Amino acid sequence: MDEFLTKLRRSYEAGSLLTKLLYINVGVFVVVRVALIALRLFNLEGTPLLAMFQTPSNIGLLLLRPWTVVTYMFLHVDVFHLLFNMLWLYTFGRIFLLFLDGRRLVGVYLTGGIAGAVLYVAAYAFFPYFRGMGQTSYLMGASASVMAIVFAVSFYRKDYTVNLLFIGQIKLLYLALGVFAIDFFSITSSNAGGHIAHIGGALWGFTFASALQRGRDLTAPINRILDRLANLKKQREPQMKATPGGRAESDEAYRERKRREADTLDEILDKLRRSGYESLSADEKKTLFDASRAQGGGGDRTP
Repeated sequence: MDEFLTKLRRSYEAGSLLTKLLYINVGVFVVVRVALIALRLFNLEGTPLLAMFQTPSNIGLLLLRPWTVVTYMFLHVDVFHLLFNMLWLYTFGRIFLLFLDGRRLVGVYLTGGIAGAVLYVAAYAFFPYFRGMGQTSYLMGASASVMAIVFAVSFYRKDYTVNLLFIGQIKLLYLALGVFAIDFFSITSSNAGGHIAHIGGALWGFTFASALQRGRDLTAPINRILDRLANLKKQREPQMKATPGGRAESDEAYRERKRREADTLDEILDKLRRSGYESLSADEKKTLFDASRAQGGGGDRTP
């Protein structure tokens, strides 16, 4: 068992950010299912536990549980709900990574999920139709986040095509719009909240792609927050580190330099995916080569 958990941990650590998102969703599902089974064995109700991590439609309750706008997007209790969402996340996440980087993928996943939760709560508060559905409804699942990723890459690369069984080649954009239409015409169904959240995620994905094409990255703020949270957990030793020039620098300066280097590398990789290796300048090629050596890439340098 220890060996299995060690391999699992190493697989998670070595995986891409897309892989990490998949692992987190599956891991949360396993923990939640085990907890629900344990509660049932003692004749205890699991609904209150789930409600602590689902997004409530009641604004007053949401203000008491603000963390749920994030936790809900990793929460599944039905295996087919999880399987469907993870298949979509894996498929469209890989397409997303053909053109954009993993940091933006995580950023779109989180911000798209938040956008879905916001539209869900707003719709239930605004439209009289939903007030007759009870005091509070709850939202869970990664669907809104996945829809944000689907729409982000569909509108960022409108010419990209995929092959569908029985249909053949179709532009990803048309597939996204078709799914959006299904959600729109289902907002008065029994799963109204889920479809509304999907629409919120889709609209955010479109907004992200449009802004990025104009040179503005809407995921940058949340990625800076994630960077700060990650840095809080790291205890670097020694406290002073040497710069490439041999000078000592503080932990804060070191992290800032590494962040700038990572951002520069992301921009170069984006350019490489869009326009090919020959479009890179000599300095960009050197930066890419140095980064590959630092990560163990080795090999001869391409002129």
